[in-house]
Order: sequence, then C-alpha cells, then structure tokens
Amino acid sequence: MKAIVAIRPGGTEVMEMVDLPEPVAGPGQVVVEVAAAGVNFSDIGVRRGIIGHDIQFPHTLGVEGAGRVIEIGGGTCDFVIGQRVAWAYGPGSYAERVAISADALVPVPDEIDDQQAAAIMMQGLTASHFATDFYPIQPGDIALVHAAAGGLGQLLTRIIKLRGGAVIGRVSKASKVDAARAAGADYVVVDDGSNFADEVIRVIGGEGVHVVYDGSGPATFTGSVAALRRSGTFCWYGPVLGRPAPVDLMLLPKSIKIGFAVFFDHIYTPVLLRRHAAQLFDWLSAGDVSIDVSTGYPISDAARAHAAMEDRSTTGKLLLIPERVNG
Repeated sequence: MKAIVAIRPGGTEVMEMVDLPEPVAGPGQVVVEVAAAGVNFSDIGVRRGIIGHDIQFPHTLGVEGAGRVIEIGGGTCDFVIGQRVAWAYGPGSYAERVAISADALVPVPDEIDDQQAAAIMMQGLTASHFATDFYPIQPGDIALVHAAAGGLGQLLTRIIKLRGGAVIGRVSKASKVDAARAAGADYVVVDDGSNFADEVIRVIGGEGVHVVYDGSGPATFTGSVAALRRSGTFCWYGPVLGRPAPVDLMLLPKSIKIGFAVFFDHIYTPVLLRRHAAQLFDWLSAGDVSIDVSTGYPISDAARAHAAMEDRSTTGKLLLIPERVNG
C-alpha cells in the first residue's frame, strides 16, 4: 500500500511515498479505501514537529478524508461494507487505505461526492464551531475573518452570512479578493497583517467588530485586538503559524474576551460529530454553503501541495487523490 510519510521533522524534503503493510481493522475499527484526503495546516505542523510532540517518526501524514468501507473489525459497528464515509480525524490518511475508529466516521449522503465530503470535514466542523458555538453569530453581527480566501475562511464566511451576520474579510494578496467576495464577504481588506485595523474600523463607521476569527499567527494579533469593539470576542486559532506573546489580562482593552478555539470541543462525542457533519451536508445539499476544492493533487505530489499551502499561493481546499482514483 502506498502512503506518504515524514521520515523526520522538517520541510517538505522529509516527505516520501513509501510502501506500507496493508492496514487491518482492530476491534471498533474499520478499514477505508481512501478516495480523497484533505490537506490541512495541522498536517504541516505535524511534519515540522510543531504539533504532536509525542509523535514518532517516520510518521504517516494526514488525518482527514473520505472513502468507502472495505473491512470491519470486531465489536459493534454502525457501518457496512461498501458504505461511503468521511472523517475529520483519522491519523494516517495520506494513504491508499487506512484503519480508523468507527466512532470517528460519519455517513456520506449519496448527493455529496467524495471530494466534497473530504474537503468539508475538518474546515467545515471548525467553521461551525467558531460561528455557532464559540461565538454564536446573531443577525446584525459584524465579523472580521482573516485568511478569508482560504478553505476555512470561505466556509466561515458562508456560515456567518447564513446566520445573518456581515463579514469583513482580510486577505494577504489582491489576487485573493475575488475568492473572498465570492464566498460572501461584504468588504475585503488586502493587507499583509500589519495595518488592517484602521481600515476595518473606518469601513464600519468608527466602532469595531463584534468578533474576530484569527488563525494568522502573531503578526495579526495586535491588529485583531484593535479591530474589536467594546466587549468584543477574539477567536484565536492556528498554532502552526506561531503563538502570540504572553497576554496580561489586566492590560486587555475594551473588556474584550479572548479564547483559543479547538474544533474537537464541537464534536467530543460520536453523536455530536455526526449531528454537526449532517448539518454541513444538509447545507451543502441545499446550496446554503459551498466548498471550493481549488486543487486536487495526486497523492505522490503531497510535498508540492504542502509547499503551495505554506507559501499562501492557494485559495480554497487542497486535496490529495490516490492515483488509482485518477486512473
């Protein structure tokens, strides 16, 4: 079986396609033939050695995907051979086949294709957590969404708009403005992360936004604080790009609230996972949200996909497709 491993922590040069033994379904597990695997910043963090310090190398990368059940292990299982499934966290997903806990899987409706299912799981559940749970958007709320042209930024924008909010999107390059606008952003700021707060406040008439969703690392932290209104909420995420400096709570301005949002807290039981995933699929089917799968790379080009994500040259979601699916 072909799989992509990081042979040690480091840059894209540590990624290799190797032959691994076929996975076997243990108790409570199933083996899935992978149709598409999602590429996420967390995968880059694992490869660099920033995330998961207990991970042993060589390590098979990837955690997200969609495919078809081909083997079921012992114990009770809600799935059957041949059923289409998707997952947000199944370690080792950059592979032709993977053994996954049945509790980590969700059923995929017939009207959702494999690439849509793989693309929406982690980013969709994360966006759902941010906009419906961590800070439940209310009609009339104004949100600042960083990296608004990326896969997560586009989904977050669409869910905010679905709930009646307005979105100011920040993008790093003028070439990304159209993607952010297509997702529904009401106004788009082009900025490298240093001077956006004044423009955000000017656009909305002198008062800051209700909530900031910021996964752009320490470079934008100060500006995000400045862009908030009194008692606004700062949703910070994305440690791969670096951590902010230590915060003195007594120096925080305007009674703002800051939290580190983790999507696992949205889906900490199989029931919640399947409920929220079903909501995402319903939104997709109804056309209420859409997922921009900008590029599907052959799995052998996983290093190129990582490089493209790291240099911020892409918009939308990146997927890896096992070559047998292409052929």
